[in-house]
Amino acid sequence: MTKSAPLAARLAAVLRDAGVGEGEHLTEEWVAERLGVSRTPARRAMAALAERGVLVREANRGFFLRRSGAELTRIAGEDAGDAVEAAYLALARDHLGGAFGGEFTASDLERRYGLNPRQGQRLLSRMEGEGLVRRRPARGWVFEPVLTTAGAHDQSYRFRMIVEPAALLEPGFAVDAGELAAHRARQEALAAGGAGALTPAELFETNAAFHETLVGGSGNTFLLDAVRRQNRLRRLIEYRLQGDVARLVEQAREHLALLDLVERGRLAEAADFLRDHLDRVRRRKIDG
Repeated sequence: MTKSAPLAARLAAVLRDAGVGEGEHLTEEWVAERLGVSRTPARRAMAALAERGVLVREANRGFFLRRSGAELTRIAGEDAGDAVEAAYLALARDHLGGAFGGEFTASDLERRYGLNPRQGQRLLSRMEGEGLVRRRPARGWVFEPVLTTAGAHDQSYRFRMIVEPAALLEPGFAVDAGELAAHRARQEALAAGGAGALTPAELFETNAAFHETLVGGSGNTFLLDAVRRQNRLRRLIEYRLQGDVARLVEQAREHLALLDLVERGRLAEAADFLRDHLDRVRRRKIDG
């Protein structure tokens, strides 16, 4: 599999290589751990395989494998997802650069990025699921507001420097130990150089989920909603900044140090560390 292989195809390869049998139950935790991502993209990958008949979703029970190893091999080897991933990143670049915006249709995407109708629909479904576009009431699609300038990106980080450390100091702050362990495993993989195996979108999802989990520990829905909104706004502009593996390794190491403080209950220190961490990341990305 290449770096740009879609998450669903990677999951198909994992299921094949792990020898998961037909009818076996898959949990979000297991899939997230094997793919090295958070639960949200793991759930999205399982839903994509369910749409293709590889998994079946049962109400109140979850996902189950329903296809053979041969079918998994075929999906794992498909390159259609590569075209969608390439178009996704090209569209992000074009939109940020002002070359593609306003109202558009699925046909516009297909013509511009050389996609067939099925690929075009997959691209739109992905972007809609990530809150990047919305369907027009009559016809076509339109982009949701996102950060497009360095100045706005800088302000976003400064806003997060106020909100995220404050979340750690909320009364009753607590995060499930299992969630912290899962994030630790993912950050350890990144610190060991595993960033090269993930797409820009997967890297963003992994690190955004890390910060959302910490803020969610506050129990304050207003703080969490604010951080989730910032993540939606900054998603596209962050994709352009994911190529420096050394910087990603350093960022992961700082996340691990932050986890150490949180797990030891040293929340005042953790809040200070998080504020400084966000400021360091801001300066690395904004000032270069």
